Amino acid sequence: MKKYTNLVSYWLFVWVLLLAGCQPDDSGDNVTPEPDGSELFVSADAKTTISKTILQGYALTAGYGRFLSAIKYNVAFYKFTYKTTYRDNPIEVSGLLAIPQNTPTPPAILSAQHGTMFANADAPSNFPASFTGFELFAAAGYITLIPDFIGFGVSQNTFHPYYDQKSSASTVVDMIKAAKWYLKSANITANNNLFLVGYSEGGYVTMAAQKEIETNPDHKLTLTAAAAGAGGYDLTGMLTGIATTTTYPNPSFLAFIIQAYNTTYDWKRPLTDFFQEPYATTIPALFDGTKDIDAINQGLTNSPAALFNPAFYAGLQNPTGEQTLKKALTDNSFLTWVPKSPTRLYHGTADEAVFYSTSETTFNRFKAAGATNVEFFPIEGGMHRTSIETMMINALPWLESLNK
Repeated sequence: MKKYTNLVSYWLFVWVLLLAGCQPDDSGDNVTPEPDGSELFVSADAKTTISKTILQGYALTAGYGRFLSAIKYNVAFYKFTYKTTYRDNPIEVSGLLAIPQNTPTPPAILSAQHGTMFANADAPSNFPASFTGFELFAAAGYITLIPDFIGFGVSQNTFHPYYDQKSSASTVVDMIKAAKWYLKSANITANNNLFLVGYSEGGYVTMAAQKEIETNPDHKLTLTAAAAGAGGYDLTGMLTGIATTTTYPNPSFLAFIIQAYNTTYDWKRPLTDFFQEPYATTIPALFDGTKDIDAINQGLTNSPAALFNPAFYAGLQNPTGEQTLKKALTDNSFLTWVPKSPTRLYHGTADEAVFYSTSETTFNRFKAAGATNVEFFPIEGGMHRTSIETMMINALPWLESLNK
């Protein structure tokens, strides 16, 4: 009897162990942690702290003299490295993090998106050797993020995915999430407001990020407001303008977007499909990261008819031609989405590089679709390079009024 009892006790013990092994593990050891930005953060390397007086000197030298009265704080600058996604794969990218010092209350976070750049040396993370102008928002009291964009900074060996909506959005959104985690871990307090500001390509990238934040609740970000200038949001409208104009003063933009789409979407078409010689041969060297916009423009031609392969150029003008490119431009335009957050659009009426009509038609579509928080500010007589300061001067007090 004793032997039988021992045997039953043994099997009961075994069953208890088996049942215990089948129960859910509540220890948390096998649970994937909730994304909080830490999975995107790589490093924040202190670069320098610059006084407001010196920053005022930067502003004057770069043509932002009207912004001087807004410069109130010394600023600490960091090279910020984080992870994002490019062509569905992770990639390390970088940007500039600028933190105003000794603000009386916790500052808001502002992500500022720079305009089209070509030279690696111009990447915002190279500050103070480079200067975009958006660093001045930090001196005005905002924790300012300026992403380099894929193709610059630590990712300079990747060709920049110019005017690609998906990667444009992720580059900004992931920097915001990584920066929010870093600031919290470093005990740097920010308030709950989040602003987006951008000009030229940065205006387009700003709108891409705004759309992503507003349509994807998984990011757990709430946007306070966005200001975008001269962004070329309607790429199909831009194409129509380029296909019908006899001269275009920034051929670098045209070559850049064709080369970028050919690379980003893996079309593998020879450049002779798009460009005449000698440009088809010289374009790779022009876009090797050592030349700025002026050098590239000088290496091309202001005549689209002379720049483009005749068959390609005819395809741009023919509604049935170059359907793959036109679909890509349509997919990367903002033709159906409507912003929810307070939004201001800016554009110089004499913009020679990004046609004024693209902002005007985008604004009109927003309004027709029922947008109630969108305003449009034409900058009378403003050209592409001269309108950014006016936009910043107008946008800052508006942001301040919402930063409560």
